[in-house]
Amino acid sequence: MANAHADTADHHGSDADVYYIPHGSRWPVFASVALFTTMVGFGSWLNEISWGRTVFFVGLAALLAILFKWFGDVIRESLAGRYNKQVDTSFRMGMVWFIFSEVMFFAAFFGALFYARQFALPWLNGEGDGMATHSVLWSNFAGGWPSNGPGAVGGHYQTVPAWGLPLLNTLILLTSGMTVTIAHHALKENKRGVLMLFLGLTVLLGCLFLYFQATEYIHAYHVLNLTLGSGIYGSTFFMLTGFHGAHVTLGTIMLAVMWLRCARGHFTKDNHFAFEAVAWYWHFVDVVWLGLFLFVYVL
Repeated sequence: MANAHADTADHHGSDADVYYIPHGSRWPVFASVALFTTMVGFGSWLNEISWGRTVFFVGLAALLAILFKWFGDVIRESLAGRYNKQVDTSFRMGMVWFIFSEVMFFAAFFGALFYARQFALPWLNGEGDGMATHSVLWSNFAGGWPSNGPGAVGGHYQTVPAWGLPLLNTLILLTSGMTVTIAHHALKENKRGVLMLFLGLTVLLGCLFLYFQATEYIHAYHVLNLTLGSGIYGSTFFMLTGFHGAHVTLGTIMLAVMWLRCARGHFTKDNHFAFEAVAWYWHFVDVVWLGLFLFVYVL
């Protein structure tokens, strides 16, 4: 009997040193198909093709269902104790590279905004090295930022005032960054009541931000005549704020999932990387918004 216990202990010890490799999963293939469908639908919807909107929502629903099942598998593997220190390190590195890819994603849109403001418009005005651009392309154009271009694409519009809803949303996101940090520290100190309270507040603040952004968009479209078709200004405004809003939506959903997992006792003070990963992502969303508020709304 003693030898049997020793053999069992040796077996468990060897498992702790083995890097867990999950079984073959069908979810990556299904997710790729759903993501492709979503983007085809979105592109078609923007180009006013009749079936674009339907295809977009079908692809989005399929993608959400696949991600729900996929992350469910990961959660079950984690609760089963299959992840050791090496796997935890891999998860952390994966999240770091994911956030880096998101930084580059937004850098591309900020770069487009910078190029339009600092190069394209001045050249069209005949400034700097753009004399030939001005005389050949649009010799009678004179305008500064914000602009919908020489052709006044989309007609007359007004910009969204920075010191109204955008400022309020900035305060909301900054506050949410504080509440998720308090929740994280509460988790590490095993203060479950504080954890649930402040994590729940973070979810509510994320929802509040999205509500005010939707209100801002409705006002922009119906009152200010500022749309995605309002030239380069409308394009960069809605692409930057819209994709950020999509990230806030995703972050809010993930925070809500973390709240449910905390309520079910999935995390301990020493083992809660999923919570940390979502907190990292939320802080990234906060920082991106600060850049948006400054360069899109204020300047």
